[in-house]
Amino acid sequence: MLDFENIAGTIYELSIKYGLKILLAIVTLIIGLWIIKALMGAIRRNMEKRNVDATLRTFLSSLLTMLLKIMLVISVISMVGVEMTSFVAILAAAGLAVGMALSGTLQNFAGGVMIVLFKPFKVGDVIDAQGYVGVVKDIQIFNTVLKTPDNKTIIIPNGGLSTGSLTNFSTESTRRVDFTFGIGYGDDIDKAKSVILSVINTDSRIFKDPEPFIAVSELGDSSVNLVVRVWAEASDYWGIFFDTTEKMKKAFDKEGISIPFPQRDVHIYNEK
Repeated sequence: MLDFENIAGTIYELSIKYGLKILLAIVTLIIGLWIIKALMGAIRRNMEKRNVDATLRTFLSSLLTMLLKIMLVISVISMVGVEMTSFVAILAAAGLAVGMALSGTLQNFAGGVMIVLFKPFKVGDVIDAQGYVGVVKDIQIFNTVLKTPDNKTIIIPNGGLSTGSLTNFSTESTRRVDFTFGIGYGDDIDKAKSVILSVINTDSRIFKDPEPFIAVSELGDSSVNLVVRVWAEASDYWGIFFDTTEKMKKAFDKEGISIPFPQRDVHIYNEK
């Protein structure tokens, strides 16, 4: 038979012995998390006032937040009455297994450190990496957050970013805009070049130096292809690309210059 009085007494004694500690630990955890949030907010504002690099600012913020939360959890565990020497021993024993399981995470952390140190890109840059193109919104300790042109959020592990190849479109302040326009074999090449140049000269965003480059690049199957290369501010790249493409079509139509497109002749034979 179970002695319910002894069981109840034991539960009461344990509640008296540990209940207050557990309650105090919970209160400490809640207050500690609030203090960490307020402290990190103050630190971020201070770094912004001191004009700390945005890349370093976001990385340090996430790193400090993680370290402070780990210290808080250890403090709460010790308040409950768990022997810290035993806890540390268990943590050390599990460290190897956890480290092997989280080898990718450790690689991402190391990648984050490499990104902050060598700065292949920074917050606000437009990059092409791991098959994604977007603006760098945040560099965290394990991941980098991109915002794509169609407003998608992409999270890329730092390990791949630090070891793989990437294209940074924001490193230089200027960019070259390339076009290819096809004209018919019966059209006048010199006239087409003149029309192209006149369209380019109407856009003040396009640099005069280096001067625009126009040349025949290929004798295609159905068209003579002209390559056009102009220089402009990096921020004007897409505006110039779309505007010039539209203007060129209208100018060719006005000047009677044809834009060939592939055609297919279908011959039908009647079987007798």
